[in-house]
Amino acid sequence: MDLSQLTALAAVVDEGSFDAAAAALHLTPSAVSQRIKALEQSAGQVLVRRTRPTAVTGPGEAYLRLARQIDALVREAAVETRADGDGRDVAPVTVPIALSADSMATWVLPALATVGPGVCFDLHRDDQSRTADLLRAGTVMAAITSVDEPVQGCRSERLGVTRYRPVATPGFVERWFADGVTVDALAVAPMVVFDRNDDLQERYLRRRTSRRLTPPRHYVPASADFAEAVVLGLGWAVLPHEQSDEPERRGRLVELDPGQHVDVELHWQQWTLQTPALEAVAAAVRAAAADHLL
Repeated sequence: MDLSQLTALAAVVDEGSFDAAAAALHLTPSAVSQRIKALEQSAGQVLVRRTRPTAVTGPGEAYLRLARQIDALVREAAVETRADGDGRDVAPVTVPIALSADSMATWVLPALATVGPGVCFDLHRDDQSRTADLLRAGTVMAAITSVDEPVQGCRSERLGVTRYRPVATPGFVERWFADGVTVDALAVAPMVVFDRNDDLQERYLRRRTSRRLTPPRHYVPASADFAEAVVLGLGWAVLPHEQSDEPERRGRLVELDPGQHVDVELHWQQWTLQTPALEAVAAAVRAAAADHLL
């Protein structure tokens, strides 16, 4: 395969358009278009959707993953050959990772901070049930996901369990759950939800009752602000202990339904292709998970 064609494919997907890819590669849009067309002709299939933004097709995912892997190997080779005594002239290797907002806001960032200056991170946030899709599409090299089945071309290992407990402010509990956590109370008490893909509160409700409940909900799509919305009394929600422990110690939150919780098993999936940068990241994530997850 022509490496320049694979490079053009990755740029078109990353930049979102042929014009932006051309600017990033210091080429004309016509040159980028010709490379993509040549790659598609050799593949015998359409690899890029000409949408706004551009996206890979199903067959294009395999080519995009190949382009990422080749780029990673080229960068690793450059690091090995360009390093001087103190390593200051080494171009950092970028490792794209998909992970949930909760993981990012609690235990993953401190883990990544231990990796060292030779690695940069391109973090893609999505629900843990959907991060494997980004790995499958070739967008990232690794993912923290609730999916244990390895994505094609990847390996999977169990990290542990994040436990979410339902919490609320004492005032909220007094107002909405004065008679206890009943089905009727859960049906009307406002809850805080991260976004439309967040089903953690729904999982708690399904476990707690056989009825389909549609309580009022606040959507707060930022992890720290999500926890703050609960502390401010907008609604109840399930939170990991990293976000609920301190407010509970200060009396700002109480456990809404002691003994009830939602457990999410997390897995680390990464390319089977091994590079020093990716292995260093995996080791840091693995060590942090051992400290923070059940």
